[in-house]
Amino acid sequence: MKNKVTVATIMTKNVVKLNLSDDLTKAEMLFKKHKIRHIPVVSSNKILGMLSYTDLLRISFADAVDEDEDIVDTTVYNMFTVEQVMAKKLVSITPETTIKEAAEILSKKEFHALPVCEGDLLVGIVTTTDLIKYLIEQY
Repeated sequence: MKNKVTVATIMTKNVVKLNLSDDLTKAEMLFKKHKIRHIPVVSSNKILGMLSYTDLLRISFADAVDEDEDIVDTTVYNMFTVEQVMAKKLVSITPETTIKEAAEILSKKEFHALPVCEGDLLVGIVTTTDLIKYLIEQY
């Protein structure tokens, strides 16, 4: 396996994003539409936080039953904002971070996605799924 391959080669560049002004109903629709589990929260592409599908499930079990359901019960979501639910203390990496370094970070933390930033600006995202796909390609 190559030791110096950077996350720039495996990161998702066209990232689905949320703004603080977006609501949790929109977030759930994006999770389901794009079949993703993590959405960075940005302001003018500056990273502010990360919302995971698990974060939504923590506040509402109602939609955990059917992920293919298009209709969202917004009752619980109207009680919270994206800012209240998102993770704010983020660990971010740069495009030059090696895949090995990213894997080490994710293996030691309790989250499954890393925003890839140049300064404060979001340029991509790397998830545990991206790392597994990369590993599979090596065999």
